[in-house]
Amino acid sequence: MALAVMLLDGASFHGGCCRHKALLSLLGPLISNSRLYSSYRRPGAEPKKKLSWQNADFSFKKSIDHLKTQLSLLKKETKDYLQGPGGYQLSQQVMEQTRVLWQFRSQEDLNEWVISSDMEIGGKSKAYIKLGRNNQAALLYGTLNTEVPRDGETKYSGYCSMRSKPAVGSFNRKKYYDWSNFNTLYLRVRGDGRPWMVNIYTDPYFSHQKDDLYSYFMFTRGGPYWEEIKIPFSKFFFSSRGRVQDNQHPVWLDKASFLTLGFTIGDKVDGPFQLEIDFIGLLNDRAHREEFAYETYDKNTPV
Repeated sequence: MALAVMLLDGASFHGGCCRHKALLSLLGPLISNSRLYSSYRRPGAEPKKKLSWQNADFSFKKSIDHLKTQLSLLKKETKDYLQGPGGYQLSQQVMEQTRVLWQFRSQEDLNEWVISSDMEIGGKSKAYIKLGRNNQAALLYGTLNTEVPRDGETKYSGYCSMRSKPAVGSFNRKKYYDWSNFNTLYLRVRGDGRPWMVNIYTDPYFSHQKDDLYSYFMFTRGGPYWEEIKIPFSKFFFSSRGRVQDNQHPVWLDKASFLTLGFTIGDKVDGPFQLEIDFIGLLNDRAHREEFAYETYDKNTPV
């Protein structure tokens, strides 16, 4: 069955050619009845009209343009690597005290983020994102609704989130954030008084770790004034599938851990919400000496 999928993925097609139709007629029934494509569909979800590989575009011109784009990215990455870690000179990185990761000044900055809500599981919460006044911030707003969908499976509902897209290098290689030179997350926000959860998603080594993340609370005071929030990385606690784990450990700040950063609201209060974010950055707070705020212990203590 894997060979059949490789044949479909590796075949080269040209405009007007019927070779893919012949492969589809031969292998289509075999694949559609296989276990590679699960027939289970969540109650209330719309069925998929096409398989993922059927939406592929086999245009030769687009392939050449895509190759040129990836080669230019590879050239830039090589130049940054030769210049220093992360494109910074070594002396500049050692002395660096602050770094702005995301600053919202254009639609391109917003395109680096994805919003989601419980509508994905049949809920009724809604979330939107747009540029704020004078294009000086990102405005995340919407309505929270804790009504549980009647699908017989979901027990809890009522959340909205905003999450950065994973960084991708040339030829779709994963890129990671190296925050080892900093110890504090630094944000400038303006909220409506509702609490938020700041989440750091990591790249799992195994499939069962895909829901692991590090979280901490962000309390907004409301009102017309901006506030600067500093969250030490030592305060982030480890959780999986929404449950805080007994075995806690600090966030690994090297380049092998980070994937995305996100914000989630789910305070079980129905009604509108909004959060303005000016920038998200890092801070090296010399006065902060705490390594980890929570107790660490071995689950299997030797006798």
